Amino acid sequence: MTTVSSQNSGLGARIPAGAYPAAAYDDHLARVLPQAHEQRLWSPSDGPLPSLFVSHGAPFTLDDPQWIGDLFAWAQSMPKPKAVVVVSAHWEQAHAAISGTAAGTPLYYDFSGFHPRYKTLPYATPDATDLARRLKGLLGRTPVHEFSDRGLDHGAFIPLMAMYPAADVPIVQLSMPSLDPGALLKLGARLRPLRDEGVLVLGSGFMTHSFAVFRSPALAAHTVAFDEWAVDALARADVDALTDFRGKAPGAAVAHPTAEHFVPLLLSVGAADDPASVTSAIDRIVMGNSTRSVQMA
Repeated sequence: MTTVSSQNSGLGARIPAGAYPAAAYDDHLARVLPQAHEQRLWSPSDGPLPSLFVSHGAPFTLDDPQWIGDLFAWAQSMPKPKAVVVVSAHWEQAHAAISGTAAGTPLYYDFSGFHPRYKTLPYATPDATDLARRLKGLLGRTPVHEFSDRGLDHGAFIPLMAMYPAADVPIVQLSMPSLDPGALLKLGARLRPLRDEGVLVLGSGFMTHSFAVFRSPALAAHTVAFDEWAVDALARADVDALTDFRGKAPGAAVAHPTAEHFVPLLLSVGAADDPASVTSAIDRIVMGNSTRSVQMA
């Protein structure tokens, strides 16, 4: 049984009219596509790709020039991966499952309350059959079901449309086996060998994910405190604290009333060789929430 988070419903109604330029993504695409096509492909001499955690944003962030510009610059700072495995906050599954691997599998528009154009933006990625086969091998005896008609959800396609706008990288989305931080940490460790093969491992969530701050901006003190705690815990590679974020982090009840947007960070930590090597690629507070996105060697 597939469970899809839909906590972003109605968020679009809270965005002030004119907050972002209309169709800024289209302008961004026209400007960066030549550079995206020319990005150098990963080779073994580059060594392992980093493990990434991205605060993915809602659909309207595709029209936030700073957000998509930062994501594109981040992707350009690395060689183009041979493929991407992404675990999104928006796909929870009791057993491991993967998205459709056929070239051009339609996106899964798992949101409502936003402008209709966000359900028309295309992102037709290449065939990912080889990556799916490799994933199934890494997951060992765990049964892996492929939902052939399920494309990438917005937790996956929004950041990847900004990072790899040419849609020329094979991508497989892997479901979260549970919301237990320890389970995500172990899953990340199983995916770690992919980084040596030029595959990017990407956990997609949000460093803080609070709707309460929209109603009561003063609560942003809690999301800021949580963000600062997470940065410190990551810098110390304090995996025990990160897995026990409910008990250890200040402001956790406000910053993450539910766990699904935080635990993908544990996947990224598990996939890293050296979690203490963390650097922040994006560090902004937007609408009271931290959009911090990090990479680890």
